[in-house]
Amino acid sequence: MQILVVNAGSSSLKIRLLDDADHLVASSDLPRQRSSMLSAALSTFLDENPGVGAVGHRVVHGGSTFREPVLLDDGADATLEALVDLAPLHNPAGLAAVHAIRTLRPGLPQVACFDTAFHADMPPKASTYAIPRRWRDQWGIRRFGFHGLSHSWASRRAAELLHRRRGELRLVTAHLGAGASLAAVASGRSVDTTMGFTPLEGLVMATRSGSIDPGLVLWVQRHGGLSADDVQEALERDSGLRGLSGGSGDLREVIAAMDTGDPDAGLAYEVYVYRIQTSVAAMCAAMGGMDGLVFTGGAGEASPRLRADTCDGLAFLGVTLEASSNRAMQGEALLSPEGMLPAVLVVPAREDLEIARHVRELLG
Repeated sequence: MQILVVNAGSSSLKIRLLDDADHLVASSDLPRQRSSMLSAALSTFLDENPGVGAVGHRVVHGGSTFREPVLLDDGADATLEALVDLAPLHNPAGLAAVHAIRTLRPGLPQVACFDTAFHADMPPKASTYAIPRRWRDQWGIRRFGFHGLSHSWASRRAAELLHRRRGELRLVTAHLGAGASLAAVASGRSVDTTMGFTPLEGLVMATRSGSIDPGLVLWVQRHGGLSADDVQEALERDSGLRGLSGGSGDLREVIAAMDTGDPDAGLAYEVYVYRIQTSVAAMCAAMGGMDGLVFTGGAGEASPRLRADTCDGLAFLGVTLEASSNRAMQGEALLSPEGMLPAVLVVPAREDLEIARHVRELLG
């Protein structure tokens, strides 16, 4: 059965068609689409590829309700709609794709696969906020974690590249893209991660702030007259690398500006790398050590400089990066000396393979 995988992210729309053996039959990468353009793009892809047997969607936030993939119907759609405000940059795009395909191909089975599901069984000490019990009980507030499909694939593939069973490894997977997060994956399971109740927590990202003092939010509301919507807009779209550099949130452009002597871009890059380094150390503490550091995501795969600078600050953990391998890297690669642990690897993000696996398991 051919599986169509739709990944409607915060900045792009990725469409992949996989055959029974998970070979890539067709693909399309587009900028994030408005609803009318999204429907047209999906219609064209479906017309050109009539053999689609089922669709798998990446859905960022499943809340407490969805802890595993689910076959979509009107009831599931309604529950997902209620979760939109937990991931306002992501869930609306995913739901728009679901609705578009339902209109275009009403009988085609669609499965939602959740980025939060991989982290659903994190130990309570990692998933629980130190907030009033009534907040936790009444509203289900906890640390959910995100990028779970990417972290799951990256850890699975890293184990294969190391010729080890995933169940015997402690891996820190670093998904570094427009959104960014780390996960501590011990014995194949997420035991901690940097994102939390929403995708705002954790690392500095392209336009998202990452972790900040909650008192800061209260202060700007009280003293700056900002509404909750104003603060959300600022922290989601005008912070991170963009807010620090005063220009672009694209890491490539930040590095280019830094190399021309732009001090704001230089500070932005330093803050970005520093937060990754300190968070890797935190993930190691969650597992009692680390057998591998796995880079994935757009920036993690494409920037040798980011990998080198990140690893330079992690030498105290035994991290060693081979400079020549790092510079010459294409596709997936081992970047540390053969047999050395912790290993350093690059694994291209393939959420499509993880989603297709879930779809086949659910549909039998």
